[in-house]
Amino acid sequence: MKTAAVIGAGFGGLALAIRLQSAGIQTTILESRDKPGGRAYYWERDGFVFDAGPTVITAPEALQELWALSGHDMAADVELLPVNPFYRLNWPDGTNFDYTNDDAVLRQEIGKLDPADIAGYARFLEYSRGVYEEGYVKLGSKAFLDFGSMLKAAPALAKYQAWRSVYSIVAGFVKNEKLRQALSFHTLLVGGDPMKTSSIYALIHKLERDGGVWFAKGGTNKLVAGMVRHFERLGGELRLGDPVASIETLGDRVTGVTTRSGFHVDVDAAASNADLMHSYRELLSGSRSAKRTAASLERKRFSPSLFVVHFGIKGTWPGIPHHMILFGPRYQGLLADIYDHGVLSEDFSLYLHHPTVTDPAMAREGHSTFYALAPVPHQGKFPANWDEIAPMYEKRILDEVGRRLIPDIHERIVTKFSYTPADFTRDLNAHQGSAFSLEPLLTQSAYFRAHNRDDHIPNLYFVGAGTHPGAGIPGVVGSAKATAQLMLEDRR
Repeated sequence: MKTAAVIGAGFGGLALAIRLQSAGIQTTILESRDKPGGRAYYWERDGFVFDAGPTVITAPEALQELWALSGHDMAADVELLPVNPFYRLNWPDGTNFDYTNDDAVLRQEIGKLDPADIAGYARFLEYSRGVYEEGYVKLGSKAFLDFGSMLKAAPALAKYQAWRSVYSIVAGFVKNEKLRQALSFHTLLVGGDPMKTSSIYALIHKLERDGGVWFAKGGTNKLVAGMVRHFERLGGELRLGDPVASIETLGDRVTGVTTRSGFHVDVDAAASNADLMHSYRELLSGSRSAKRTAASLERKRFSPSLFVVHFGIKGTWPGIPHHMILFGPRYQGLLADIYDHGVLSEDFSLYLHHPTVTDPAMAREGHSTFYALAPVPHQGKFPANWDEIAPMYEKRILDEVGRRLIPDIHERIVTKFSYTPADFTRDLNAHQGSAFSLEPLLTQSAYFRAHNRDDHIPNLYFVGAGTHPGAGIPGVVGSAKATAQLMLEDRR
């Protein structure tokens, strides 16, 4: 293999392209939007910088490895700033819980909720350490292409009761309901329902404890820019603003990729970081095997979507930490509405992102940048006209942030805009407007997820949230490592 094309410049696509280019494979990235990043897009408006997300950076060593492959240092291109507390969790009754990896502080925070749960938390941490070793260290960047590979992993999965949900595992260690929510909400950051997502995802807790939570100075967009700079330094080519129209095949082989503008590149292999359904149904429309795969994928469960309100306001807010979770009055019931019933509930839980408390330069002087994010059903479950609903839902979210944190929020707003499930569909070709691709259920993980290499087209590969191991920056960067390993092995 001498040449490759990567479709999509999201984190997974960029990480894969860097690995291929570092190995001497001439790689071209084809990106439909005017900026790289995929879901990590950004906007500059009225003196404010707004990251689309993701904004929680964990496992920095997985990113640093991309530079180290060619003897470079990530710090030359990206400055990572520590975030502490990792998150402040807040409930409607005014309770706050600062979540950190400082043991003394964390024990104190748990003690405020229920001193009896301090010992239970220590046992949960030990459990999390075990699933981290088995699920992330050993399996996180290993491709599952056949059922035999799944059988080999089965004893470890059984040992940690992977068939149980994260919430049920947490509930076995701690009794306080608020603490149960605090230790299980993480699956929402990768598109999973804490009530259904495999307990293996408790590894996220250990991942954060060991590696910390970080933010790229200037925003997540600066991490993307640093990855692009490094990729191009190695000799790779990035083509922006030119959507791929088709992946060409001859027999069971990919031969090239053509964009809507007519640009064509002949390749020895292609990898897609685009939406799975879009890749199989639209880009591979000439392949019969791809049509069968698309039909199979369509029957799977896709993660919910998101509604995000971006707003720039007058004033600075040192008392509001970088990351907050504003829980609503319901937890299990709200999750059921989003994941099962397809209901846009009256209540919601919010993730509030406040980057200017870490990096004031992301807003004009004396101002602050925020976004408030609410998980909502995807369009397959809730096929509403979001262009009509958005203004109402936006106001309700801002009202809630105002009620709990910034009383005169509406008077302080300088600029605001929302991003809806319809935007995920329009901008990212996301199936059903899903924000995280396939839902991370045990029956849709590892071998049961979309494979890193297609089963029928041996020089077609996949990277990103829809393939193993899943969504989130560590997940998609791990998928790039697994996919690159396959591509480099297949080259021999």
